[in-house]
Amino acid sequence: MLSLFYQNIVLKNPKSIFVLLLITLLSFGYFSKDFKLDASSDTLLIEGDPDLEYLKEVTERYGSKEFLILTFSPNEGMVTESSINNLLSLKYKIQSLDWVHSVITLLDIPLLNNSEAPLQERLESFKTLKDEGVDTERGFKEILNSPVFRNFVISEDGRTSGIIVYIKKDELKDIENKSVQEMEDYKDTLKKKNHENITQIREVIKGYGDVGKIYLGGIPMITDDMMSFIKSDIIVFGLGVLLFIIATLWFIFRKLIWIIVPISSCFFSVLIMTGLLGLLGWKVTVISSNFIALMLILTMAMNIHMSTRFLQLREDFPNLDNLKIITMTTSKMFWPIIYTVLTTVCAFLSLVFSGIKPIIDFGWMMTLGLITSFIITFTLLPTLLSFMSNNKVKVKEDTDSKITSFFGKISINHKSIIFLVTGLIVGLSIVGISKLEVENSFINYFNKNTEIYKGMKLIDEKLGGTTPLEIILKFPKKVAIESNEDDEFESWDDEGSKDDEKYWFTKDKIEKIQNVHNYLDNLPAVGKVLSFSSIVEVATQLNNNKPLGTLEMGVLYSKIPESIKKDIIDPYISVKDNEARISLRIIDSKDGLRRNDLINQINYDLENKLNLSKEEFKLAGVLILFNNLLQSLFKSQILTLGLVMVGIFAMFMILFRNFKLSLIGTVPNFIAAFFILGIIGLLGIPLDMMTITIAAITIGIAVDNSIHYIYRFKEEFLKNKDYNKTLKICHSTVGVAILNTSITIVFGFSILVFSKFIPTIYFGVFTGLAMLLAMISVLTLLPSLILISKPFGK
Repeated sequence: MLSLFYQNIVLKNPKSIFVLLLITLLSFGYFSKDFKLDASSDTLLIEGDPDLEYLKEVTERYGSKEFLILTFSPNEGMVTESSINNLLSLKYKIQSLDWVHSVITLLDIPLLNNSEAPLQERLESFKTLKDEGVDTERGFKEILNSPVFRNFVISEDGRTSGIIVYIKKDELKDIENKSVQEMEDYKDTLKKKNHENITQIREVIKGYGDVGKIYLGGIPMITDDMMSFIKSDIIVFGLGVLLFIIATLWFIFRKLIWIIVPISSCFFSVLIMTGLLGLLGWKVTVISSNFIALMLILTMAMNIHMSTRFLQLREDFPNLDNLKIITMTTSKMFWPIIYTVLTTVCAFLSLVFSGIKPIIDFGWMMTLGLITSFIITFTLLPTLLSFMSNNKVKVKEDTDSKITSFFGKISINHKSIIFLVTGLIVGLSIVGISKLEVENSFINYFNKNTEIYKGMKLIDEKLGGTTPLEIILKFPKKVAIESNEDDEFESWDDEGSKDDEKYWFTKDKIEKIQNVHNYLDNLPAVGKVLSFSSIVEVATQLNNNKPLGTLEMGVLYSKIPESIKKDIIDPYISVKDNEARISLRIIDSKDGLRRNDLINQINYDLENKLNLSKEEFKLAGVLILFNNLLQSLFKSQILTLGLVMVGIFAMFMILFRNFKLSLIGTVPNFIAAFFILGIIGLLGIPLDMMTITIAAITIGIAVDNSIHYIYRFKEEFLKNKDYNKTLKICHSTVGVAILNTSITIVFGFSILVFSKFIPTIYFGVFTGLAMLLAMISVLTLLPSLILISKPFGK
């Protein structure tokens, strides 16, 4: 019934179908203008993650502004007159940008030990390096030795300083009454504004290229550069894959018509799909940035199988007209291609269980993309072929492929070698998979030649690390008063100070903060640690190296000027919430760093070595969020990989109705997917947000070859009842199509090596390798298993 409907409506009315396809193309092409990208950090978070909510709470409580950071390494000394003037000039030019809230440099740090005046006077009217009459060498030495500012605004060697550029907060008014579309438009406006901001500050930096090395860093800059990478990847890989496909088609068919027809299918599929994404409002993220390249590759694979079969039937039945040959081709190829689409869809739908929105969207994107490609392949391709004369569609008859013939001979004569090699591969896979780890080394996501990498590397090495982590200490409610009267604070008038603030600073709280601070400071992977302990250390130095009593700390807190308190003390304690915050940064580029292990170690040591109860501390920060992302994805993919295997096996059972055949049809592809995971483990490459999806995607795509091979083997075996003869026929017909599509897919993925985004490179290389191994398995292991098990009877 369906077959008759398809023949009568589609195949017999090519002109009407072509007009309908053109209208569809133009309609969806219009909506492709709404096709958008999103590289914000929000796209790499788990929705509903309680750690995300807690981080927002901590940020709100301790105050946080979005910022950019510049590293400034002057050609001359840091505090020479020219370097100070250049730094001041750079600061004022950046400060003049309308989106900048404030700029903090080395020249803005309060100098509290730069004169012999009483401490209270020094606190209330402090000097900085840019002020007149200041001893710059003494002031610079104070900052260099400061527990707060060393490795924060100045490197230990004194050659690199950090410039913090705080960005004005752009708050959305009346947020409760905004629609989803208005919120999306608002986010898009912010992205455009951020791009303009980054462009402006880079223009400013360019003017100072001759005075020293300046690198730009910070989340807004990374987000903007990631957007540029995605745009570049989509254009470069889309065009690269397209050009390679054209070259492959010419190599296979050597006729212009057989380039135009499949390329038309690719063009229609991709443009319709981008229009659909624009219509649905789905944005392409870092994870889904290669979906166009994937669509081109998968559409081309369908078209090569269809075209190859059409040409074989045209050769076998030279007297039949085009319509009959097209009808036979679509009839014979419908079921194998629909099942290849369903198995690949099954693999991509496994991503839906990840719980991470951009990965879920990627799964749905590719599902819709495959359905689109299938519909276009079975409408546009036969329509275009029906317009051609018999002579135009014919190609020169080539001899059998030497490669497929070679694989066929090995399958017949050397089955034991094939099984031995397979056994070794399985063994290596098991060893490699046992070594797999997931990692979130953000700096290693970027090419070493990019500004992102250079800036992050310098911040890592000179300014105390990049990835932030917060330890929140929660104190039980009790009051203790301790006084030490023999110090400079005894003369201070504490009248009018708030008692609840003054008496908050108890001995056990200070010791607890100091113990945790010192523990974290001694961890090799931890860079700069900042807490109230750092402030206490500075105060002790100012107090002639005599420890402060707890009451004096309270007096200090109540008397210190608001300008200093706001920037230096309030970010680390909350008297109101009875908490203290310890802020640290991880040295992201440290060799051998395993972030999940580090998080587990800190949690374990705080509880078991420092004797804190679980209720007394909590970890927060970007490190926790990205670690949660990868750990969640790893667990979900391991589970869904099993579902993919079961789903694909079930589809084989429905297609072939033969348990033995279904089993041997899936095994080669599972081995290929697991071997790639094994190689990744053996090479010590951590799984990340993109490479973790390789196994499921590989199984989904590679199993297509098994379906085409078995379907053809079954068809030919019914004619000649000879396994060896059938194998040779299959290797010289469908085997050639499998070889051609696999080469297209392997090299198509290999183009991803030109990305600036390292996970994309890994995804391309390892998926390409997996597809190559899957192709060899289907042309060697699969036929060998068929010859031994004889699933079609003797």
